[in-house]
Amino acid sequence: MFQIAIDGPSGAGKSTVAKALAARLGIVYVDTGALYRTIGYYVRSRGVSPSDARGVEALLGQIHIRVAFEEGSQHVYLNGTDLGNRIREPEISMYASTVSAIPAVRTFLLETQRQIARENSVIMDGRDIGTVILPKADLKVFLTASREARAKRRVLELAQKGIETTYAQVLEDMEKRDEQDRTRAVAPAVAAPDAVVVDNSELTFEETLQTILKLAKERIAELGD
Repeated sequence: MFQIAIDGPSGAGKSTVAKALAARLGIVYVDTGALYRTIGYYVRSRGVSPSDARGVEALLGQIHIRVAFEEGSQHVYLNGTDLGNRIREPEISMYASTVSAIPAVRTFLLETQRQIARENSVIMDGRDIGTVILPKADLKVFLTASREARAKRRVLELAQKGIETTYAQVLEDMEKRDEQDRTRAVAPAVAAPDAVVVDNSELTFEETLQTILKLAKERIAELGD
């Protein structure tokens, strides 16, 4: 099994690049952020503050998450319901970031993610894939970009999904989330010591994809020798 971990801040394009890379390499793509967003969605639906660790932990027993790969894409089911783009709303991003700092939540999802990686050659993207989830991944990439570049991309991404917002609001939310993710006590969003840092502030999507694809092919060739 071959494992690729792509970490980095919100809006760096991790998911889009990871999906394309998985297709090029013929391996499974796992959107780990969607798992945390699903928990964040449920927490909000129950009227519990995402910063209420005890309250969130008490809800975990009510949550059943199933990951399915259908027609080449990942679908995450919450208690039997595929939430689709409802977990992509800006407010859910903040909920996901906050609940992801709760140890019980990370433990709850850790085995789900590792089980998928044991059964498939995978590419996973998130905040702590290379440091916590797949510490022995064959290739680790930390994909980043300037906050301004990431905010512009996120506005376009949300617009394509029919979610209206403004650049100023997205930039403000991103600043808060970056600080929250970087400074949390549990699994902070930092590059693994052996990760390759790729800054794509000035790169097109295709240039970013080709950069990481080259790294992956070189690593696969090394393992095959």
